[in-house]
Amino acid sequence: MRARSFKFALAGAVLCVQIGIAQNAAQPARPAAAPPARGPINRAPDPRVQQRKYHFADTNEDLPYAVFVSSKVSKDKKNPLIVALHGLGGNQNSLMRGNAVDLAEEGGYILVGPMGYNSQGWYGSPVIKGPPRGGQGNTQPDADPPNLTELSAKDVMNVLDIIRKEFNVDERRTYLMGHSMGGAGTLYLGAKYASNWAAIGAIAPAAFAMLPNAGSLLTPIKDTMPVVIAQGDADTVVPPQYARRWVDAMKQLGMNYKYVEMPGEDHGTIIAKSMPDIFAFFAAHTKQ
Repeated sequence: MRARSFKFALAGAVLCVQIGIAQNAAQPARPAAAPPARGPINRAPDPRVQQRKYHFADTNEDLPYAVFVSSKVSKDKKNPLIVALHGLGGNQNSLMRGNAVDLAEEGGYILVGPMGYNSQGWYGSPVIKGPPRGGQGNTQPDADPPNLTELSAKDVMNVLDIIRKEFNVDERRTYLMGHSMGGAGTLYLGAKYASNWAAIGAIAPAAFAMLPNAGSLLTPIKDTMPVVIAQGDADTVVPPQYARRWVDAMKQLGMNYKYVEMPGEDHGTIIAKSMPDIFAFFAAHTKQ
């Protein structure tokens, strides 16, 4: 795994074990465990990104979120917005750095990263448990509330509402993207709250548990929701055959989609490598 990539190996190994549970015997063989981690999942926040909190009334907690505002954003015009969902074990800053911020600046975007209640909330999609977790938003390891997925999804929508109230957001250019667990959340929240998004982008989506119901999830949005999926063909955490099955479902439904599979990219490196394609896809799609 490349030195500058995100390090999802421990969480990835847990995901790989769970694939056999999430899929039936007719599914592709369970992938091998990811290589050992060589560094932390989370790094220091990008200095260009604001660190914020708001009060989450449902659990009487202050939850963090991160915001980047392009210098091209103005109160006098409507501005595009991208909501970015982190992967398992990540945090609100995981997709809020590097070329994602560069591209947001260039394109005049507001870019926001919710916590999703905690580092393994799954944003409403079926939970695949990760390693014991501490940190922000329900800090006791393995003390997840029974309605974790509901709280995780609600946090995302709360942060969306906060940003809409603060900024002059273009409702016709509001987008959702996510990586791994966040990719599963993107597919789930993209369909459930379809009226909010002009397009969605899933990077190596760990949406194993939803695959048997992919058709029923996608059918209500087949004529209205453009989708881009990015995947590395060297990914051992979320192997490419799973992304390809989502693409097959979209193809069968005649959806407006784009699939980007990059040779040699793994579960971490695909994040930065796919950002130009995702931003280009978003820029090409405005809600009608």
